Amino acid sequence: MFSPTDWFRLLMAALFILPLTTVIRESGYYLAATILQGTNKNLIIGSGPTLFKLPTIEVRRYFFMYSWMEYDELKPSNRLWHGFIYLSPILTTGVSAVTVNSLVLNGVLDNNIFWSTFIFYCFYFMLFDLIPVYLPDGQPTNGRAIYDLIRHGERSDYIKAREDKKISEERSNTEAQEETMENRDRDDQERGDHTNPEAEGNEESEQRSYTEKQEKTKENRDRDEQERGNHTKPE
Repeated sequence: MFSPTDWFRLLMAALFILPLTTVIRESGYYLAATILQGTNKNLIIGSGPTLFKLPTIEVRRYFFMYSWMEYDELKPSNRLWHGFIYLSPILTTGVSAVTVNSLVLNGVLDNNIFWSTFIFYCFYFMLFDLIPVYLPDGQPTNGRAIYDLIRHGERSDYIKAREDKKISEERSNTEAQEETMENRDRDDQERGDHTNPEAEGNEESEQRSYTEKQEKTKENRDRDEQERGNHTKPE
């Protein structure tokens, strides 16, 4: 059950601690991009309308939502330095958590609900950054990006684009093959209806093969044959 203290902790985490740890995480990207002379870098804090803007930092009105980092190219641009940019948010959150935890243990900071929650969220971001998976939107975690660089020697976006292209080509071939098979089966069925007189429902199929004019001629012929038979049949 939630106590008043738990509700206070929840609001404090959502409005202050979570945004703070998010900014610390994104600051890792910012510092790494600055060191590597990233072009057009921009640290965006919060969401919604812009509150104020500095040359490379933009603060939005809804601070408590989330933050993210943008940049174009790095100098130098190679596998080692791309690995560093992916590792940077893990380092900033990890170092922050370890530093604050040490200060609390040594009595420099009070062991209170604020700092314990802050340490929790820092390790939370660090843990999920390290998990080497692709997210539902197709983007890799930093752990996955580092894994792809070490294992394949390529950035994850290159690998993902190549895999998506391969899947798209396989799907197009499969659809074409399925359409060809459906057309072939339909043609075989139609030929079977015309060439198999013993098949069940053959009479109905045969009737469908005649035009209306042919059906009328056939009815007249059958009627004439029946009338002739009635006249020639002995009493």
